[in-house]
Amino acid sequence: MKIAIHDHENNGYPNVALMKISAFHKQQGDTVEWYSSFSDYDKVYSSKVFTWTKRDPYLPQDTICGGTGFDIETVLNDEIELMCPDYTLYDCEKSYGFITRGCIRHCDWCFVPQKEGAIRAHQDIEDFTRHRKVVLMDNNILACEHGIKQLEKISDLKLTIDINQGIDARLIDNAMAKLLSKVKWSPSIRLACDSAKMIEPVRKAIELLRWHNTTPSRFFCYVLVKDVDDAVERVKFLKGMYIDVFCQPFRNKAGDEPTVEQKDFARWGNHKAVYKTVTWEDYVP
Repeated sequence: MKIAIHDHENNGYPNVALMKISAFHKQQGDTVEWYSSFSDYDKVYSSKVFTWTKRDPYLPQDTICGGTGFDIETVLNDEIELMCPDYTLYDCEKSYGFITRGCIRHCDWCFVPQKEGAIRAHQDIEDFTRHRKVVLMDNNILACEHGIKQLEKISDLKLTIDINQGIDARLIDNAMAKLLSKVKWSPSIRLACDSAKMIEPVRKAIELLRWHNTTPSRFFCYVLVKDVDDAVERVKFLKGMYIDVFCQPFRNKAGDEPTVEQKDFARWGNHKAVYKTVTWEDYVP
């Protein structure tokens, strides 16, 4: 069969589900290529991660569509889900995957608890690792004993990892900081400071991680921008702790457009030359 793969976001970031679908079909002896409206295919698969991404009008009517952007209920079957991704699809130089699925938190903007349910073990790091650098997309790896054991294994294997969804600062105590300090990180450990109540947990986590000489010594923190005044206080705190920030304008589950002020604040915080020289109060959009 001739199989086509279509990535709605097409932003250069690998879509793991599409890579697994590609691997499955190649294992069956099928031909897999990126979708072209000028070609005919036996099957076309398309993924859409975000609810606000517009559907491609040129896709065939019988396209097999999946991803949260289409329907939160769609999931890969177990056979495909547990396959090692086809890294040639995106010419990856890193491995991508999930050690755990689900989350213990219920943030009002997040689909994970509804889509994946409670935290649970998913895969072993060696099931999908084909490179020395690995990107883990777990939503709360420290909330699962399996995830913690896998971090110990990652340290033993001397892999370099990036947990790109961030680590829950509330779960970092002295013992956890000691474990995390043994892992090789690139570019850095990512945390989140989505509301004022996260300031103290982040402060404590950073102090413990630095005490245990975690490398690199600089950290990265996601800042949700919902209430701008609240975000200002969090960014001031993070800047004082020498923590790099990435500001994310709030979108509800329906994907409604952020306000102008939210987008302006994110533009200020994410433009490092401006962020380092101009305060938010003096910033002119």
